[in-house]
Amino acid sequence: MIATKKLLIVGAGGHGHCVAEVASESGVFEVIGFLDDAFTTQKTAHAYPLIGKVADFKKCLGKFDSIFVAIGNNVLRERLSSEFIKNDLTIENIIHPSAVVSSQAKMGWGCVVFAGAVIGVRAALGNGVIVNSGAVIEHDASIHDFGHMGINTSLASASVLGHGAWMQPGSILGHGSHLPAGAVLSPGAVHGS
Repeated sequence: MIATKKLLIVGAGGHGHCVAEVASESGVFEVIGFLDDAFTTQKTAHAYPLIGKVADFKKCLGKFDSIFVAIGNNVLRERLSSEFIKNDLTIENIIHPSAVVSSQAKMGWGCVVFAGAVIGVRAALGNGVIVNSGAVIEHDASIHDFGHMGINTSLASASVLGHGAWMQPGSILGHGSHLPAGAVLSPGAVHGS
């Protein structure tokens, strides 16, 4: 498959590197480079051009089809994503080819789904959601905007991850349980029944 969309990634840290890899492996995107406020004299990040600071996105207009905020901090990811949406930029979803996503699942914009993740029947993801490697979202479960599932986390059926909430690695939401907005679930913790 030949990549058809030029992608500009905001955030050149570890998460950004992972997003770039998923985007490249998807076969949909050609990563043109990164924007990051830590930009100084460095010219590359993870073998891609480091173009400039976040505010420099306006200088890049016309050179990319889609922009993606690859920052793990939920609050910052939401703030930057909202700014780009207000500027009429396209923020698409990036899904690893090994992820399993039900045809009956719904997903907003700006979501990244990493390798080995499973998104079940009638699951619903809001905007800007991170679904890390090996995470499982069972049937009828939902993640509100800018929720973040760490590696090997699980949402049981009909459970809800609140707006901007974060499940750290190995944590579980039990059937029908709800983790409130902005809450953080510790590694390996179980919340709900």
